[in-house]
Amino acid sequence: MKKRLGLLALTAVLTSVAYGASIDHIQTYTPEYLGNSAQNGMINNVSAYYNPAGLVHLEKGTYVQIGAQLAVGHEKMEYNDKDYKADLFQPIPNFALYKVEDDSALYWTFGALGGGGDLKYDDGVAGTAVIPDIFYPLPISTTGSKAEGSNLYVQTTLGKVWKVNDKLSLSAAGRVIYGSRTLKGDLYLNGKLKNPIGGEIININESAHIDSERTAWGFGGQFGLNYKASDRLNFGLRYDTRVQMNFEADADENKIKKIGSLPILLPETGLGFGDFYPEYADGVKQRRDLPAILAAGMSYKVTDNWTVGLSGNYYFNKDAKMDRGAKNKSVNIPFPGQSIDKEIKGIEAEYDNGYEIALGTEYRINPKWAVLGGVNYAYTGAKYTSYDDVEFALDSIMIGTGLKYNSDETTEWVFTVAHYFYDSESGHYDKKYPADKYPAVKNPEYSKSITAFGVGYTKRF
Repeated sequence: MKKRLGLLALTAVLTSVAYGASIDHIQTYTPEYLGNSAQNGMINNVSAYYNPAGLVHLEKGTYVQIGAQLAVGHEKMEYNDKDYKADLFQPIPNFALYKVEDDSALYWTFGALGGGGDLKYDDGVAGTAVIPDIFYPLPISTTGSKAEGSNLYVQTTLGKVWKVNDKLSLSAAGRVIYGSRTLKGDLYLNGKLKNPIGGEIININESAHIDSERTAWGFGGQFGLNYKASDRLNFGLRYDTRVQMNFEADADENKIKKIGSLPILLPETGLGFGDFYPEYADGVKQRRDLPAILAAGMSYKVTDNWTVGLSGNYYFNKDAKMDRGAKNKSVNIPFPGQSIDKEIKGIEAEYDNGYEIALGTEYRINPKWAVLGGVNYAYTGAKYTSYDDVEFALDSIMIGTGLKYNSDETTEWVFTVAHYFYDSESGHYDKKYPADKYPAVKNPEYSKSITAFGVGYTKRF
């Protein structure tokens, strides 16, 4: 029974993943990225985030850059012909301050670095939907179960840029990151069945609950290089170091102590979410790093009014230590009239290194208005073994556009919109619950649909 109830933990662990391109990382640091995702080789008012070494090529002055994004859409799991969907409504602010001088620049940025906001599944999730099929043919239901989770990383970065000569500039920065991963889960296990021995009706009405927050602080570095080959051609390079994140959970949890009047043995402490997802149990410490990123790009001015860009990001996921779900153990269930001994195999989540490639353009219609456009392909590196209620980082194509408005020489507004087209992928229930032992279990499907809107403002003093 213990391993069967291990599936109940899937009800709650719903930390939403990045709506961008990696496991936890996002690249949508600013609204301008939504309109043109090829920012790594650009020199513009958001270079402090993507190409900080290029800041020295801006006009002298002190810059204030403020942005706000709104991501809307849904994340969905389909199991046994039923959709389990959570709506996404997540505002994402950012702020930057930088000072450009003749041969150097200082910059400070603040905003989201990873995560994806808050998700609430009012009708449960695939992890709860599978439970009746695991218990098949017993008439057990998880009606009323709910779950909610969030995942957010916030960063602040302080750095300096040095101009080596008219072509080459270098940057270095330190950064502090705060991570928060929360989960709330209410599981209701209910049903009625007839005791085959005594004939009486056995009522099952049990519940488990958890309210947990995992938090961590991390420190990292950022290093950049910009090479301005000519007035038209520019190259940018940035390396963000891996950030070690030692999460600690603070949880309030109650567990299932019994299963109706069935003679099913449970641990003395009861059984709950923390037994199967120990990283969310109270006081548990476990690492989940943010992987290092190598970002490179180029921009080329085709004409005085038209600039194109090409960018690439490489995520070193294999070098980052990320927590894994606990493996379930075998268990004996002394149900009246039969003895069941089944083993649910723990599936270890696996990740390859990830990457994304972006092509973007900016066309200036006149001194006040410019049009942005871009397309981005992202391979997250997450294998199907990592897909479950905990996370499902899916590959995607992002298409974005936007407008820039310069009301005067020192003021710029940016308005952008982008849509993410995610792949739909199957889970691994067919491997975790073999058909010869669990014939009623189906394989889940995971999908997302997200649109993001952005507004940015930059003022030079």
